[in-house]
Amino acid sequence: MKNIQKSIIDSVSLEGKIVLITGASSGIGRAIAHRFSESGAKLLLLDINLEGLQTTIQGCIPNNYEPKPFQVDVSSKEQVDSFWKNLDSNELPDVIVNNAGIYPIMDYLKVDEEYLMKTLNVNMNSAFWMCQNYVRMRGKNGGVIVNISSIEAVLPFMKDLVHYSMSKAGVIALSRSLARDYGRSGFRVNVVLPGGIKTPSTKALRDDAVQKLKLNLIKTGYDFQQRLANGRWGEPDEVAKVVLFLSSDLASYVQGAVLPVDGGFLSS
Repeated sequence: MKNIQKSIIDSVSLEGKIVLITGASSGIGRAIAHRFSESGAKLLLLDINLEGLQTTIQGCIPNNYEPKPFQVDVSSKEQVDSFWKNLDSNELPDVIVNNAGIYPIMDYLKVDEEYLMKTLNVNMNSAFWMCQNYVRMRGKNGGVIVNISSIEAVLPFMKDLVHYSMSKAGVIALSRSLARDYGRSGFRVNVVLPGGIKTPSTKALRDDAVQKLKLNLIKTGYDFQQRLANGRWGEPDEVAKVVLFLSSDLASYVQGAVLPVDGGFLSS
């Protein structure tokens, strides 16, 4: 009842909360960091790209806490475990957002073990190990987890993404299982499915297709655009605002949800 009686402003505020975000050096992760800084959170930003993290920090809205960058390769269980082991006890996050991911395109018949494992380690296993450490350290104190998956996990649309779709489907299964197993311990776990979002990765893919006249990719892009009920691609900030909602008390009774942010793609 306490959360329901809060004002809207207080419910969306993360003032003083510690929030950890992976993959925060660009794109959706950077947008999430910027929105969370606006909400008053103390940010712990993880990425393998330290220079990108510094750029993200420069764009954060100043609050009472200086964002802290950590150069961590989250695809490495060893580095993930080391980060948590060395984390100051006063900086144990209230919220974690597992956003780190790669979008590799390759013919299924050409995918070898190394390529597959890299995709799984970055996109799925990183979230697994981050959540395991988080749940273990928070214990009965509970916490909030928001994992980032993809519409490709639900409705594979683009060719040559079998490995990617599989990795992102695992993120959904992880999130719903954790919600079931640890909800009564005070953990709230949800997953977001971004659709066509204008990130550096998707822009590079589009530019490459046009410059090299990759007709199959161009046709896929056209077909994708036609399916969007909103008629346009989304901005990273439009995903970030949904992640903020799920991380705040506005979503106090949202548990195990799979929430598309896709401009209507899955419903068209």
